[in-house]
Amino acid sequence: MSTLDVTSPYNEEIVGKVTFNSTQEVKTAIDLAHETFENNQIAKYKRVEILENVVKIMSSQIEELTLLCASEGGKPYIDSKVEIQRAINGVKLAIEHLGSYEGKEVAMGHTLSSANRMAYTFKEPIGVVAAISAFNHPFNLAVHQVIPAIAVGCSVIIKPASATPMSAIKLIEILEEAGLPKGWAQTVVCSKEDAELLASSSKIDFLTFIGSGKVGWYLNSKVANGTRVALEHGGVAPVIVEADANIDELIPELSKGGFYHAGQVCVSVQRVYVHESIIEEVTNKLSDSASKLIVGNQLDKKTQVGPLINKNEVNRVEQWVNEAIKEGAKVCTGGKRISNTCYEPTVLLNPSDKSKVSKLEVFAPVVCIYSYSHIDEAIKRANSLDVSFQAAVFTKDLDTALMAVKNLNATAVMINDHTAFRVDWMPFGGAKESGLGLGGIINSMDEMSKEKLMVIKSKVL
Repeated sequence: MSTLDVTSPYNEEIVGKVTFNSTQEVKTAIDLAHETFENNQIAKYKRVEILENVVKIMSSQIEELTLLCASEGGKPYIDSKVEIQRAINGVKLAIEHLGSYEGKEVAMGHTLSSANRMAYTFKEPIGVVAAISAFNHPFNLAVHQVIPAIAVGCSVIIKPASATPMSAIKLIEILEEAGLPKGWAQTVVCSKEDAELLASSSKIDFLTFIGSGKVGWYLNSKVANGTRVALEHGGVAPVIVEADANIDELIPELSKGGFYHAGQVCVSVQRVYVHESIIEEVTNKLSDSASKLIVGNQLDKKTQVGPLINKNEVNRVEQWVNEAIKEGAKVCTGGKRISNTCYEPTVLLNPSDKSKVSKLEVFAPVVCIYSYSHIDEAIKRANSLDVSFQAAVFTKDLDTALMAVKNLNATAVMINDHTAFRVDWMPFGGAKESGLGLGGIINSMDEMSKEKLMVIKSKVL
């Protein structure tokens, strides 16, 4: 049996070992998930009971789960604890939504051809779900992909990121401890080739993928005919700061949105367009805030910014920032690696629009500030890329805020809040190159369902 060492992103020490599944084991998992769904069903009340047990188990293990999540993922302890609390709430949301998980009456009788009939829709589970997950929120992302499937009655196989597999494995163990029969939820830790095998199998009815756009769109092209797909990629989140914005209130928001989890969030604040009349003040205050953040070991409760997921990412970010500097960007704070695994919270002023930090998702603690004279210019520059995820505008003027909401290419626009804001019941997802479909517990439950229509004909109607 092959095993995989799981290491801490901070010091690269081994924090766990997991089974690395072979091609045959992945095929066996697919077969089991398919057979389980085809030959068995779990009554809705029983699913509720299982999920309620999951909430109890997770609530009794918050500290253990926090340390597990932080140790493999590198997110600071304080933020990892929030992740676990969110995960618990996510399970509760799935339970609550089952109470309104319903179809509707379809009108009949208002035409001669539909006389003596009544019709209703109802929901059924779509089938077998394949979930391919990302490293940056290893426990909560697993909850968002696995729990909706179980809630609506689908069997599910999750393939977590190889860097952070232990959280997903633990979630499946908790589900089985809560009473979920074998075969309904499985984890596979496997190669990229076998992940493609999982995604493209004709026995998979729904693929949920969280990760890079390059991989996601490739897998989307490989799925079997009829497989429904949800993709969640990244963006290059734009923020517009108008001249009338409350600077003292927006600085903490931009700092949190840009440097939370070392910027390794798909909607991290990255491009900040600031009106020229206040750009000096905003730049100075954001740089001051960033320079005071405590960077270090994610398990230290004082740490605010942890490591990047691996040293290759630090090397990449170092190259991108150096390139931006050569192309004209001014370093206002940071701009250098701290170690093999940590990078300074960095603020760059007016990078070239051609620099990688302006065009691509940095996925690191780097925030870029750009000057503009009129909001139309800021919106045009914000919309210049082939990505569309969450965006933000800071202003006291309602008309300006609504105009930005209307014109920004985004699936969500925050007003006087940072781009990384999210709660687990809201729709969440990207458009254009940033993804396909919407996630969130409730939306995922609906996506993992199919609607069936029943038409009844009777002389008494």
